[in-house]
Amino acid sequence: MAVMRFRRSILRAISIHREEDEVFPSLSPPELETVPTSGQGRSESPVYTNLQELKITKSNLPPLPFGSPLHVIGDWETYKDQSGRHYYCNRSTQERTWKPPRTKDAVSGNLREDGHSAGESSEYNLSPPQLAGDGQKSRSLDRKNVEPIVLTKWRHSAYVQEPSEKPSEKCGILNVTKITEHGKRVRKNWTSSWTVLKGSTLLFAKGQGGGTSWFGGGQSKPEFTVDLRGGSVDWAPKEKSSKKHVLELKIRQGMELLLWSEDDGVVIEWFKALQDSISAHAWESDEAIEEDMPESPSAEKHDKEKEQRLSKKDKAMKPSASVEPTDNKKTRHKLKKFLTRRPTLQAVRDRGYIKDQVFGCSLSTLCQQENTTVPTFVKMCIDHVENNALNIDGLYRVSGNLAVIQKLRFAINHDEKVNLSDTKWEDIHVTTGALKMFFRELPEPLFTYTLFNDFVNAIKIQDYKQRVQGIKELVRQLPRPNHDTMQALFKHLRKVIDHGEENRMTTQGVAIVFGPTLLRPETETLNMAFNMVYQNQIVELILLEYESIFGR
Repeated sequence: MAVMRFRRSILRAISIHREEDEVFPSLSPPELETVPTSGQGRSESPVYTNLQELKITKSNLPPLPFGSPLHVIGDWETYKDQSGRHYYCNRSTQERTWKPPRTKDAVSGNLREDGHSAGESSEYNLSPPQLAGDGQKSRSLDRKNVEPIVLTKWRHSAYVQEPSEKPSEKCGILNVTKITEHGKRVRKNWTSSWTVLKGSTLLFAKGQGGGTSWFGGGQSKPEFTVDLRGGSVDWAPKEKSSKKHVLELKIRQGMELLLWSEDDGVVIEWFKALQDSISAHAWESDEAIEEDMPESPSAEKHDKEKEQRLSKKDKAMKPSASVEPTDNKKTRHKLKKFLTRRPTLQAVRDRGYIKDQVFGCSLSTLCQQENTTVPTFVKMCIDHVENNALNIDGLYRVSGNLAVIQKLRFAINHDEKVNLSDTKWEDIHVTTGALKMFFRELPEPLFTYTLFNDFVNAIKIQDYKQRVQGIKELVRQLPRPNHDTMQALFKHLRKVIDHGEENRMTTQGVAIVFGPTLLRPETETLNMAFNMVYQNQIVELILLEYESIFGR
């Protein structure tokens, strides 16, 4: 009788969460495991069970990890298997599991009426905090300290969050306007939006939130979302907006946004958060660009023909395949043995079989790989601009098409032979934009972090000659790749300024463009506005005193 009561309680729990059955329609009640009898009375409360996790536990162990982890949270690392399914490995205990590791808050949280634990609410409630209602209920499984398993999927299937994702990094009110969409200019229309940064996604909704929905503003879906992978954020130039401290966000798909708040501190915090998010997901940007690239018609035709041949072959082999189930086990065993014997990514990299990418690689590592002190890509861009475009209006100030820039970045990173004179790169602003992106994505800027404060202190010196001498001594302290690359870049920028009557680029204009790109502190503070002034002044001084600083 006790077993029958327990099974009936499970059936009641399943009926309560009938909406979640769509996720695993093949899972039936007999598949649920019963708790072994312990000689004690059983709780009459229904058992809230995560159907997805019960099904996952029936599968085999995840494979051994290979390559770099997708995410790292504490000792836990996230990987993907060949089918694209996530699994998790603990560096300390070597434990492997399909289920995401649970934090103490999420495990111990009480279950709410809508089917979510209290510990989970902060992960899904992206609207401003609300007072708890009176209608909350809580039930838990209390038998031999067994921890309750709670449902983790949200009912709005269009916005299901993976359990491994972190809570929203930042949210708040921002004024936003689109200035470019699908690569075409659009009219400015400033609107106040409840803005949420979640991983590599930025979401916007009308109003100030605070509604009953998950996002706020009385609606269940945001007004629009943008994918930050492969994007860039910078301070908007004056020609884009007359307001102070406006952020210019460029998206891979050809959209440009301006973000602004009356509170300068809020804008600075958003700038740092967006920069961190773009940097953290930089490894995903090439994959995202590859998804954007359409296949050629011939490739699609070839794939269809291949699918037809395979389907015919499968039909012919279907009877024999069912007779030999042991063959599948042998194949799996051989494949597992092969995968476990594969060398690690670091071992392959150490042997020189694969190289680090150009964008996002440290300057010293890249120069060592290329056996030079100035990266080949930098020299290629400089030569192309000097041979073809020194007279182009707004050189380095005008933004290129970000989608095309990202395709150029992808080609360079994958060691493709790139000719910048090719028609697909014919817009010179694509080349200049890619060069600026290269310096922006350096793990450590051209002016190294260790010397940032020294450069700022040197530019504050009142006596001009002593100021120049101080900057000169600091430039000489830079590592050889940084020094030589800086010399090549500033020599090129001097030529750009010499053609100022045609391209309308002054020394001050070039300094404003390159200051924040080449020089930044390791940790951003509320002094960012002051730092920007010093960054521009340092670059401007080196441009003016190029011969004195780099002369022997």
